[in-house]
Amino acid sequence: MDQPSESLISAAAGGDRAALDELLQRHLPGVRAYLRLRMGPMIRANEDSADLVQSVCREILGRADSFAHGGEQGFRRWLFRTAQRKIADRADYYRAEKRAGGRAHLDIDDEAVAACYQTVCTPSRDAGAREHLLRVEAAFDKLSEEQREVILAVRMLGSSHAELAERLGKNEGAVRAMLFRAMARLTELLGDDDG
Repeated sequence: MDQPSESLISAAAGGDRAALDELLQRHLPGVRAYLRLRMGPMIRANEDSADLVQSVCREILGRADSFAHGGEQGFRRWLFRTAQRKIADRADYYRAEKRAGGRAHLDIDDEAVAACYQTVCTPSRDAGAREHLLRVEAAFDKLSEEQREVILAVRMLGSSHAELAERLGKNEGAVRAMLFRAMARLTELLGDDDG
């Protein structure tokens, strides 16, 4: 299906399940990348991000009737908010159960996730996709919550500086500066791994 996103969104808002499925497929790599970056080491050690992606998709499909047409950005917000809730639920679970990590594995579709990570930073030429994923995730985990939030909001979710400024109660200049500092810190952390 090579249908434009806006017509898919209109169809999905009208209850067309196939259109919703197609939208989910188009956004799957971004959701997978977002989840992996937001999981943090505790959840990443215990959960397979593919399982979380599947859970997000099931929830979206199960709540299809609650989707209101908000354009591409509205759909992305709905999708990524659902993903964020899944992560928060899993974090609460592991904190409450005080479970220790176990699984250290990577998803089957690491190349698609790595392509999404390129919106956050450029991969080094010599690093393979799997090694790059681990490096980006480890560096991302070292950022402050504010730095992670601004990078994800602007670079992965596609929020404008104005939207993020309004949400954070800051002006656009402050958001641009926050993003610049966050990206510089991430670059620094990734550079530290090379030396």
